[in-house]
Amino acid sequence: MMAFPALILLTACPRDKEKKQTGSVAYNNIDSAALIHHLAVLSSAEMEGRQTGTTGNRLAREYIIRVFDSLNLQKLDSGFVQAFPFDSVSGHNVMGYIKGSQYPDSFIVITAHYDHLGVRNGVIYYGADDNASGTAALLSMAGYFTSHPPQHSMLFIAFDAEEQGLLGSKYFVANSPLPVSSMTLNLNMDMVSRNDNNEIFASGTFHYPFLKSYVDTIQTIAPIHLAFGHDDASKGGSQDWTTQSDHFAFHQRQVPYLYFGVEDHADYHQPGDTFEKVNKGFYYRVCSAITAVAMLIDRQPVLRK
Repeated sequence: MMAFPALILLTACPRDKEKKQTGSVAYNNIDSAALIHHLAVLSSAEMEGRQTGTTGNRLAREYIIRVFDSLNLQKLDSGFVQAFPFDSVSGHNVMGYIKGSQYPDSFIVITAHYDHLGVRNGVIYYGADDNASGTAALLSMAGYFTSHPPQHSMLFIAFDAEEQGLLGSKYFVANSPLPVSSMTLNLNMDMVSRNDNNEIFASGTFHYPFLKSYVDTIQTIAPIHLAFGHDDASKGGSQDWTTQSDHFAFHQRQVPYLYFGVEDHADYHQPGDTFEKVNKGFYYRVCSAITAVAMLIDRQPVLRK
C-alpha cells in the first residue's frame, strides 16, 4: 500500500476566518486544511490519474473509504462500495450517509466522480480539477455535516467511470439500495477549483426554477460569483451541461439537481490539470459556498416537486 500524508480529520470552519452568516447558515464552514489535503492526495502522482480499473483508481477508492470510515458515516446494505461491471474490469462507487435528525427518510444526495483519464503514452493525466476537486469537496462536506448533523439524511457518493460515459451514476440510479422516490435533491460537483473570473456555475435551475432562490441567498454572503446557465438545450450542445456529468442520471428520474462546475480551461483533459495550478483561495470559497447552499436547502421541508 502506498504511503500517504497522515489523514486530516475534518472539523468546523478554520478559526482564523471570520464566519459569515445568513440566518442559521454559515459561510466559511468547512476545514480548509483538510480540503486542500484531500485534493493533494487524490491528484498526486501515486494515484496515476485514477482511471477506472487501475491501481491508482483503487488507491483513490481506498483513501475515500478511509475518510468515510474515520467520519463514521453509515453504510448502506451493500457497504461503502457498490461494484458494477465495466468491460473486462469492475467500477466501484463509494457511498456513505449521515442520518437526518428530522427527515431521516428523505435524502439529499451529494455526488462527485473520483475517476479520471489515468496514464496515456507514459504521461499522467492528474485530474486535479477534473475531478479530484469535486471529490475532495465531497469529503470535506461529509466532515462538516458529521460535526453539524443535518435535518435531512445526506448520502455522499464518489462515482467511478464518469469519464467512460457516466457509468457509475447510471448504475447507481438503476440499482439504488434506496428508493429513488426518497431522493429529494442531487447536488453534484464536477470541476470546481479553477476559474480566473472568480466564477462558478450553479446549473440546473432552468429545469428546477425553485432551486434558484437558495443559490441567490448564498450569493449575498459568498465572495464569488455564483452564475446560472448551461442547462438550456436551446442554447446548443456545448452550452448545455444537462447530460454532461453524473447529475443526468438523477434528472432522468425527475430528481431535482444542482450541478456546480467551472467552464472548461486550457488544461481540461490534459496532463497540465495539476494540484499546483489550482487557485486554493478560489477553491475554498467555492466549496464553502456549495456547502452553504446544502445547509440552506437542508433547513427546508422536503423539497421534491
